[in-house]
Amino acid sequence: MERLLLGDNQFFGVNHMSEEKARQQQMQFQDDEAIIAVLEAAYAEGIHSFMCTTHDRMGAIADHFRAHRDEFPEFTVLPGMPYAHKYANAVTTDGMVGAIQKFLPDGGLLDAAVRGTRSMARKEIEGVLTLLVDAEMKMFAGLPTPVVWLQNVVTDLLLGMGFNGAFEVFARHVREKYDAEPGFITMNLPLAVERLNAVGIENPLICSNINKIGFRMSGGIDAYRRLLDENRFRAVAMSVYASGAIPPEEAIEWVCAQPHIEAIVFGASSARNIASTRQLVDRYWPTQAAGADSSGRQTP
Repeated sequence: MERLLLGDNQFFGVNHMSEEKARQQQMQFQDDEAIIAVLEAAYAEGIHSFMCTTHDRMGAIADHFRAHRDEFPEFTVLPGMPYAHKYANAVTTDGMVGAIQKFLPDGGLLDAAVRGTRSMARKEIEGVLTLLVDAEMKMFAGLPTPVVWLQNVVTDLLLGMGFNGAFEVFARHVREKYDAEPGFITMNLPLAVERLNAVGIENPLICSNINKIGFRMSGGIDAYRRLLDENRFRAVAMSVYASGAIPPEEAIEWVCAQPHIEAIVFGASSARNIASTRQLVDRYWPTQAAGADSSGRQTP
């Protein structure tokens, strides 16, 4: 996994500080071509990894990069799933049966029905969870997906309900069927680290808010910094700018100084912003071929 990943919040009008900025971004990216242009600009800056939800529009984006594989041979997708709004919208527009048919994996209706029915009858989550993963992965067939993320809406729900075994089910399925690393997005890093280690997921890959002011860091910034020092998980930092509350250089300088961070995911709406973030990361998080550990940080 590269150490700088482009996220997709800006493409769908997600901003946790400003509704007006979110609206502007939603208007800016109402056409798929606008999203593709930003991804191509990121690729030109050497940022080849796109960490995205499985929003309906991602299908067209995946189609574009499949069709132009020779131009973007290193383009990589790190999908996060499930995208809950997509399922709710599909049921509203297509009905329950239509929604099921729309999201069926390639295994077919019979396989899906058997897995789903068996799971419900036994009150097990395994069949439902694996079915959802397979359905969501359909759109990325033919593209590299070295990491598959469990979205925080599900991760944190499972944490709250104590369904810890579901994490092991997800991790095993992602590794065995897709030869990918399972990742977990959460708004509660301390609890996620504890539970994932408890079910035997060693050194789990976890993406969470990590920023200088503790913005949306459940449990408090001190708890997060202790966990980074302990190095019991592989950290991917998101919301490093705290939705614009921290000046870019200050934000990047701080997060790059934290120990054991493997990657940073950021949102950008223009080639200029992408280049600026790349330059800041290169300045404050230098890496060399010799003397660097697996996270890219210089070893003593």
